Amino acid sequence: MTRRQLKTRIHTFDGSHRSSKKDFVAGEEPLEVRLKVGGETLPISVTMRTAGQMGEDFELAAGLLFSEGIVQTRDDIQKIAYCHDISPENQRYNIVTVELSRSADPDLSRVGRNFASTSSCGLCGKAALDDVRSSGLQSLLFGWQLEPQMLYTLPEKLRSSQTLFDHTGGIHAAALFDLSGKLLVAREDVGRHNAVDKVIGWALLNGMLNKSLERKSRDLILLVSARAGFEIVQKCVVAQIPVLAAVSAPSSLGVELAREFDLTLVGFLRGERMNVYSGIERIAEFPAGKLPAR
Repeated sequence: MTRRQLKTRIHTFDGSHRSSKKDFVAGEEPLEVRLKVGGETLPISVTMRTAGQMGEDFELAAGLLFSEGIVQTRDDIQKIAYCHDISPENQRYNIVTVELSRSADPDLSRVGRNFASTSSCGLCGKAALDDVRSSGLQSLLFGWQLEPQMLYTLPEKLRSSQTLFDHTGGIHAAALFDLSGKLLVAREDVGRHNAVDKVIGWALLNGMLNKSLERKSRDLILLVSARAGFEIVQKCVVAQIPVLAAVSAPSSLGVELAREFDLTLVGFLRGERMNVYSGIERIAEFPAGKLPAR
């Protein structure tokens, strides 16, 4: 028994037959992320996440700060740690402080106004798009192509890594792959945005993401087990991950943002079928100059 999954008693119905048994549900607890800059500590965000893994909490915090433009490189982060000066005991592991290095130059204007973890954040679509446009992000230029058959193999690779989903059934997942389809990292969480932040945080902490002229992230593919809404597309654009695939549908604002930044957006990736909503140029069957109409 861990905080990642909790056992509870349930009643099951099969037609007119009712029975009782114990089952597992995904653990859910709040995580507060704090930012320490010099001698000042600022509260950044509170999100509901799957608890119980120290490394994943730190990845989530790092990925969130990177996705929201607060940190630019791995070197901006000096230390990530739980808060140990509070009680009760179980709350100590629900607060993470990210201490920035002296060389970091965080954009603190984004603190307090740009940290919404759901699509009901209150911003209109135009305001959300304008915020991304004003951040100075670059278009994801085309440089290589992917075979559809390789993309078809990704969902099963992600599914085989979802051990917590096997036990609870109520959890999202995200994964990063290289261009050959090799699984690099997979993370699970009750929040689909958190799962994405975890894999982005993993890549950042392992030196794979850097908002500089050298972008190793241009050779990555992100796959999510849920829909591809605006926030997830935005995280891909910020991290400069050029391909986002989802087993479910995208949203209209997600499609608009993907097309504006030349992100290849794939939806309904199931079996040997998929829909490509943006960036068809990266699909090998459609070389440049012979593209179908958008």
